[in-house]
Amino acid sequence: MGYNPAKPYKRQILGAIEETWNTPHIQVRRGVYPAFRKKFSGWEVDHTDGIGTKGYYHWRLGTFREAVIDALAMNLNDLALVRATPYKLSNHITVPVEDERVYRVVREVVRECSKREIAVVGGENSFHNTAEGLDISMTISGLLHGKPTPNAFHIGDTLVGLKSSGLHSNGFTTVRRVFGKIVRKEFTRPTAVYLNTILALDKRFNIHGMMHITGGAFTKLKDVLGARADAHIAHPRALTPHPIFYELRERGKFSNKVMYSTFNCGIGFILSVPPRDAERIVHCTRGAAIIGSVKNGGGKVHVLSAFSNKTTVL
Repeated sequence: MGYNPAKPYKRQILGAIEETWNTPHIQVRRGVYPAFRKKFSGWEVDHTDGIGTKGYYHWRLGTFREAVIDALAMNLNDLALVRATPYKLSNHITVPVEDERVYRVVREVVRECSKREIAVVGGENSFHNTAEGLDISMTISGLLHGKPTPNAFHIGDTLVGLKSSGLHSNGFTTVRRVFGKIVRKEFTRPTAVYLNTILALDKRFNIHGMMHITGGAFTKLKDVLGARADAHIAHPRALTPHPIFYELRERGKFSNKVMYSTFNCGIGFILSVPPRDAERIVHCTRGAAIIGSVKNGGGKVHVLSAFSNKTTVL
């Protein structure tokens, strides 16, 4: 079937997204473009991200729900850094073939957004016949409950790690280079969403800083360390890297530095908290463990590698 510029699924898509409009945060009115009015006032934040090379595997295995969760997670986990509650979304979905699969992707967006009370207020679907996979890019708006909160690791803090679900959505250009045309189910396992956990913990504990371990992996911690602090990290048994990370290291002959600069290696999110709160957070949070501390230094990240038991400095 040739390309149909009339976009045959447009009416169904517009009908589907209306299912997300009943939320406590926003009122939406149907029109050529949906018009919306907020039900709140105060500080807001926008965030944009997508699924990148991982879409190559989602398209081949038809894992559209997982792809949508990946796109949401990449945004929601970063919104957690500013303690924001998401309330509306616009997206751009790109597929290499024009068929009913684009509508299936939209249905998954609607399903996942309805669960989270996120209104879908706009978007675009495009067909790139030179693309090899699916791409989903989202811009999500979040509301802040009060003024923006500083995000910084403090010297003397304890670091708490939250377990990842696997590769998440980063490093897939390297994954594809290492594995070639091999397509495996674990390559489409969706990214863990930490937002609800973080918002709940923030109400109970004094969280000084946090970081979502995505592109750049553990080097991202430099953004919240400052010039006079170092992060010292070691893997506890509870957060041992998944087998895929060991396989990647062996197949790619990667150094510790490459692994911890590219992949989450089993730790998807990190909190910097006073020592008195760390044990309490671990006790009440599934998949959490103490992974290190913040000490005087010069803005470096020291990781005792789970792959070699040697320390690498990032």
